[in-house]
This record gives sequence, structure tokens and C-alpha cells, in this order.
Amino acid sequence: MEQQGWGKNFEGVVQELDGVFGADGTFLHHRLRFVDFVDELEELLEEIAQMEGGNKEVADGFEEFVLQHYAGETG
Repeated sequence: MEQQGWGKNFEGVVQELDGVFGADGTFLHHRLRFVDFVDELEELLEEIAQMEGGNKEVADGFEEFVLQHYAGETG
């Protein structure tokens, strides 16, 4: 991402990921509910899309997709 000049816009994503995964890559549910994590990540992706001059609507549906894929929920 940095090579593309996008690094500064992804700092929020890195901060969001910090502390929610264990050393083995397992999501730490006791620190944050997965549903809340996915919701916050979708919002960050929408912000990044706007900063990059794109359409934030492209990120819409991220939360629903992830929840359906991993939890079998409909969002």
C-alpha cells in the first residue's frame, strides 16, 4: 500500500487491527466482538475510498459479506 502512495490512508486500519488478533492470528473475541470489529472496519474502508477519490459505496456490503461468509448471519 505504501508503494502505491496509500500508506497514510491505511493507518486507521492498522490501528483497528492492533490488539484484536493473537500472536497465532486468532481473533481475540474477549477484546472486541467480531460483529463490532467488522462494522468498524467497513466504516474505515468507506473513509479510505473517499480519501482516494473513489466512491464509498464500493465498501458498502463488506460487513454483510463477512458476516454471511464467516458466521452464517445476514447482518
